[in-house]
Amino acid sequence: MRDKLYLFLYYLLQFLMATLPEFVLQKLGLIVAKITFHLNQKHRKIIDINLQLCFPEKDVKEREQIALKIYQNFAKFGLDCIKNRNATKEKILQKVHFDNEEILTQALKSQKALILTTAHYGNWELSSLAFAAKFGKMSIVGRGLDSKAMDKILSKNRTQFDIELIDKKGGLKKMLKALKNRRTLGILTDQDCALNESLRLEFFGKEVNYQIGASVIAKKTNALIIPAFIYQKAGIFHIKCFEAMDATLKSIEELTHYQAHCVEEMIKFKPDEYFFFHKRFRSFDANIYKG
Repeated sequence: MRDKLYLFLYYLLQFLMATLPEFVLQKLGLIVAKITFHLNQKHRKIIDINLQLCFPEKDVKEREQIALKIYQNFAKFGLDCIKNRNATKEKILQKVHFDNEEILTQALKSQKALILTTAHYGNWELSSLAFAAKFGKMSIVGRGLDSKAMDKILSKNRTQFDIELIDKKGGLKKMLKALKNRRTLGILTDQDCALNESLRLEFFGKEVNYQIGASVIAKKTNALIIPAFIYQKAGIFHIKCFEAMDATLKSIEELTHYQAHCVEEMIKFKPDEYFFFHKRFRSFDANIYKG
């Protein structure tokens, strides 16, 4: 029943996007985001707790303004995902600007295995499409959606331009094979995780579990790690890359701290672009999101 509802909403949005002018769609998306913002008390509370932990200097009004923008940006994200279905490489690249492209080109020229780490930040689905459209074959690690019908649709969208999907669960061999075959590997590393998958470190001054998967794989393959994030400015999507870190010269701890630092820097830069719906700090305090 839930799958049918998701499919109905998806095809309804697809129909509206094919028939309505762009400015009407954007306005409609903002209206839906505002209604959801006011009705969805559960996730608003999670967002507010996260914002209090990350930005204790911000008052209630400032946090509410950021929270509303988070909902609005997520609505735009959803619309853009549908727009990108069956898009050409040219159309994808017209809407994206690489802020420091030379970091990527130099890494690719080095002939070393390359891992791009990122977060649930900005339009992260678009960033993999843009990278593959410009630089070639890529493998991305993730987990399937709970809705099988929607997962099938999203997987089709994600695999354009020679993008391979690797299921996070039990996907280590495929990740290593991808890097061996000179495919760039993309991994989301920002969510809370189990102790055996993580390193305990400080994130916004709070102790959290931070995923070490990318660091471990980088050490196994002598790879370069480049944290990369997508954000929007003046109607254009920008992809910002941090400097490459060579896994042969750093420990797993150093590689993981670097990834966490880069995520923190991007959240400070534009907090409304981050997917603060996650219970990111529950390893810091198990009861913090209760009540």
